[in-house]
Amino acid sequence: MKKDDEPPFSYLVKVGHISVNPVEVTLSANDKERAGLAELWSVLEVNALAATFTVQRWKRDGVRLKGRVTADIVQACVVTLDPVEAHIDEPVETVFVPEGSKLARMPIATETGEMLLDPNGPDAPEIFTGDTIDAGAVAAEYAALAIEPYPRKPDIAFSGHIESSDKEDKKPSPFAVLKDWKKD
Repeated sequence: MKKDDEPPFSYLVKVGHISVNPVEVTLSANDKERAGLAELWSVLEVNALAATFTVQRWKRDGVRLKGRVTADIVQACVVTLDPVEAHIDEPVETVFVPEGSKLARMPIATETGEMLLDPNGPDAPEIFTGDTIDAGAVAAEYAALAIEPYPRKPDIAFSGHIESSDKEDKKPSPFAVLKDWKKD
């Protein structure tokens, strides 16, 4: 992994140290990590990012992360480009299984080749390699998915700006030049 590929916010959890009893993990991003996240997410600022997870064994060799991630960010308004503050508070629940685990296999297709998936059911487990999972990357991912893609300041709306009329937008007929043509 190159230095550029490293996530700006990372907190590695050793899978071998996780017991049957749940362990609570609290994460918080420092100034350098928040600056890296702001660049990654294309926002003006990340003022805070914190997560609290309960980490525990899942089935025989899997790991479950469950908790909340919160963040305070500043984005540019899509109408005025003024700063818009936003608060993110998202629940997190994800399961990790080791590479090659039977629990990570996709559901088997029916005779017609269709795969039956429940859209409201749990997500498929994430796969990890080695003996660590990155709880910081999970927190950053859930926060990023909650960012408003088109932030607007309150009470700001697009105005009804029209550059041309429907008549002007209508394409001329390619035969219009022939209407004035006279036969000699």
